Amino acid sequence: METGASTVGLSWLDWLMVGGYFLIMAAIGVFFYGKMRQMKDYFSGGNAIPWWLSGVSFYMSSFSVAAFVFYPSLCYRFGFVGVTLLWVAIPATLFSALLFATRWRRARINSPVEYLESRYSPLLRQIFAWQGIPVRIIDDGMKLLATATFISLCAGIPPAQSVLWTGGIILLTTFLGGLWAVAVTDFIQFVVLTAAVLLLLPLSIAKAGGIGTLVSALPEGFFQLTTPEYGWGYVLSLVLMYALAWSSINWSLIQRYYCVPRERDALKVGGLVVLLYVIGPPLMFFPAMAARQFLPNLDDAGHVYPLLCTVLLPPGIMGLAVAAMFAATMSTLSSDYNVCASVLTNDVYRRLFRPRASERELVVVGRALTILVGLSALGVGWALSSGKAENLFRVMVSLFSIATAPVAIPMLLGLSTRKVSNTAALAGFLTGTAAGLALFYLSRQPSFSYWGITWDAAGSQIIWRTLTIKMETAQFYATCLGTLIGTGFGMLLSSTTSSEQVQIDLFMARLKTPIGLLPEDQMVTGESAFSPYPVASLSVAAIGGLMLLLLPFLGLGNMTAWLNGGLGLFFLLAGIGVYYKSRRVGTIPEPK
Repeated sequence: METGASTVGLSWLDWLMVGGYFLIMAAIGVFFYGKMRQMKDYFSGGNAIPWWLSGVSFYMSSFSVAAFVFYPSLCYRFGFVGVTLLWVAIPATLFSALLFATRWRRARINSPVEYLESRYSPLLRQIFAWQGIPVRIIDDGMKLLATATFISLCAGIPPAQSVLWTGGIILLTTFLGGLWAVAVTDFIQFVVLTAAVLLLLPLSIAKAGGIGTLVSALPEGFFQLTTPEYGWGYVLSLVLMYALAWSSINWSLIQRYYCVPRERDALKVGGLVVLLYVIGPPLMFFPAMAARQFLPNLDDAGHVYPLLCTVLLPPGIMGLAVAAMFAATMSTLSSDYNVCASVLTNDVYRRLFRPRASERELVVVGRALTILVGLSALGVGWALSSGKAENLFRVMVSLFSIATAPVAIPMLLGLSTRKVSNTAALAGFLTGTAAGLALFYLSRQPSFSYWGITWDAAGSQIIWRTLTIKMETAQFYATCLGTLIGTGFGMLLSSTTSSEQVQIDLFMARLKTPIGLLPEDQMVTGESAFSPYPVASLSVAAIGGLMLLLLPFLGLGNMTAWLNGGLGLFFLLAGIGVYYKSRRVGTIPEPK
């Protein structure tokens, strides 16, 4: 079987695929540009985005190309544990969907922190808004850097250029079309990523000598769910961190719950995400385990996925893989840019400076702030120096271990109970943040031993007798404990005033009122002006057409050509079929 080029660099066929993909993404942004007339359209899709589209967008926005650097690195070195660490998204999604999806939809908001003013105070709303923006921008900068590393290895262009191209194209699409463009492009990116994974998986197994040879050759214990380096304690801490973050501070994911028409749609979003996470990670990362047979002894295991692509994929299909990896980051960053701009527009600009701003003005300001957020993330990605994949993974986990609990716990308590006052929430935030920063300061110090506790700087872990805990895990639990203690003391030392209690009661009554029973509720039907079917179906058909254009250059007697041709034909026919059906009936009823 022809395995394709093993050297770095893209052919003209690859650039044809990448260029075609970029044109499709830009066309979607242009299509929705003129339809964004109100802030609600730009930042929450007018609460008209179908649940299936929002669910796919949630899934694609929950990881980036960084996932194809971090987790394959772990799969290559340790085995199935790389999949386990991404499977923590399953219980996290169940937690967020079952307990909070309906509450987020009934909050009837345009940004994730908007409700904090009516539940707690204007001060807490502003604190959480300003705390969340830099955290998301730094995270996005690291994801841009991971994308640049991947594309640089595949395309043979400098990382700095990769950062500029990646950040610029993502920013353009998000700027033009708002959340509708983000959701539809996420769906197309899902199609492209699925095609790349379904091509790479069988090729990697065949290259390793077949599934039987591969399984027998892997080291003993390679399919265990955990390893000593990443045991159940570490997994549990990630589950708790993801559960808190995906229910409260991961703004782009929360946005997917309140942008749908109905409450049951928000629950369906969570169900679809769980299904995709059960199926997706093993398919995506098994090739990294197979690579041990034909890419042994890599200096940096974080390079395994781009090296897999260069070894296994011929010209043209390589371009599809680069587009797919780009798509993974584009989904995450475009969502973050949009939701961060929504917070700056709704919770800062309108709330503090222009409370009577027109809808047109808010859309213009939202677009300008989208550019500001995107350029800031691009600057962070440009400034960051590259490091090994696992180290970057730990930096991201450390960042979120400090930032998650002090914000997440007050936000979730505010949605769940009347008992927590503004003073208690503020005290919890301050004590939790202080605990996290204190441990972060200790983690920067040389190794020491005090009160029977040893800090191992080289291993980034804390040791107490026979118990060993990674620093990022310790930071997360410290911030959780600090936040809960601060909240508890705040509740004991302060009492809720009568005016505060009235405000809390009004908010909780709002959360108990189903969508459709308040005058402000907009129940969107199948005749919504923003039907995603025509533009999404034509885009899928265009992806299929691009794949079929490669067939004359791939030959006819190899697995790559058959896989590419079959997937391309399926996308083309499915896209055309859905388009004509949507044109004939005006729209297509949502799946039940």
